[in-house]
Amino acid sequence: AAMRSRAEVDATLQTAKLNPAELLPAVHCLSFGPQAGGGECCLLQLEPGLCAELEAGHSLVIRGEKDEHAVLCSKDKTYDMKIADTSNMLLFVPGCKTPEELNADPASCNIIHSQIAGFSNNYWELRRCRPKLKKLRKLLMEDPYDGPDSQKEQTSSFSKYTTEDLLNLIQASEEEILHQLQVIDACKIEGYWRILDFDYEMKLLNHVTQLIDSESWPLSKVPLCACLEELGSLEPREMIEHILVSYGRKYVDAGEIFFEMHEDKTCRAIAQMLLQNAVKFNLSEFEEVWQQSVPEGMTTRLDQLQGLALVDKSSRPETISLLKVEDLPEDNQERFNSLFGIREKWTEVDITPYIQDLCAEKQTVGALLTKYARSSMLNGVKVYNSRRPIS
Repeated sequence: AAMRSRAEVDATLQTAKLNPAELLPAVHCLSFGPQAGGGECCLLQLEPGLCAELEAGHSLVIRGEKDEHAVLCSKDKTYDMKIADTSNMLLFVPGCKTPEELNADPASCNIIHSQIAGFSNNYWELRRCRPKLKKLRKLLMEDPYDGPDSQKEQTSSFSKYTTEDLLNLIQASEEEILHQLQVIDACKIEGYWRILDFDYEMKLLNHVTQLIDSESWPLSKVPLCACLEELGSLEPREMIEHILVSYGRKYVDAGEIFFEMHEDKTCRAIAQMLLQNAVKFNLSEFEEVWQQSVPEGMTTRLDQLQGLALVDKSSRPETISLLKVEDLPEDNQERFNSLFGIREKWTEVDITPYIQDLCAEKQTVGALLTKYARSSMLNGVKVYNSRRPIS
């Protein structure tokens, strides 16, 4: 294209009835470069924090398998990616100067000839989302670890997962994945992340609590060394330590490592062991057996079972049954469908532990219920049921 002269620019302004005095003196003359095809460029809109991370040399990663909706992860956060269309065509001009830059440089050339390198009608928009961590447990549960002597460990040909594998398979940032591995009490065995088989975990916990009992140690001061000494002949020492880390708080006193046992977590695990062998349990009988089964000095309370077990107050006598939040779907609508399939009407107190984890940043349980459930009064109590018929 022929280069425009200042006279031609002024004539064009006059035809367009524009007053040159109201405009900056510099004029951009745009022409399409030979490579200016659309499609080679993708635009990504970043919040300032993410921009700063990239400028500091950190990387952002897009994660997801072929059948999953892509997410973008920084070191510690996960974002949904959505395409946003724009009605204005976006042009990419290398070395383009903004009005502020032109103002700051009075010597800037009167006519600037710029070549357009590409264009786009849309950009990727990021929205902070919950990390998709359900799959993490699912992968590790393909083959729970049930001790060094189990037949399966000798012959197994299942897929094992390193941190690197999990980063490729799970749609979450590295920090969120490592935090979740702690939450689900996974441990590294020979470089691979594993979850303990529940029965094996209970066997280990039982060894520890029996030892505490026989030695009359306070539950707040269980010595690591003595546990490893006493129990090392029964189970691998790293497994004994893993159980103490999972069910206790580690601290150092006079140079020695001790654990303060978590009452709630220990009581909860023992309740799960009792409940998983029965479809329904008479509540008062269960409470009695449960209190007798926990270590001396620990007190059982029903609120330790949030998100693990559900009490049915409408049956006579009242019953309790196992319902684990981690077994429910991760998708909001599917989660509510599943809950309303289990029970038609829920009180807010009962349903909260089963939907708490669905709350996005700054979202409340109340907001979720408003969106996915309908409320009504039943005997003076507010209850929630499904907005749509449950098939």
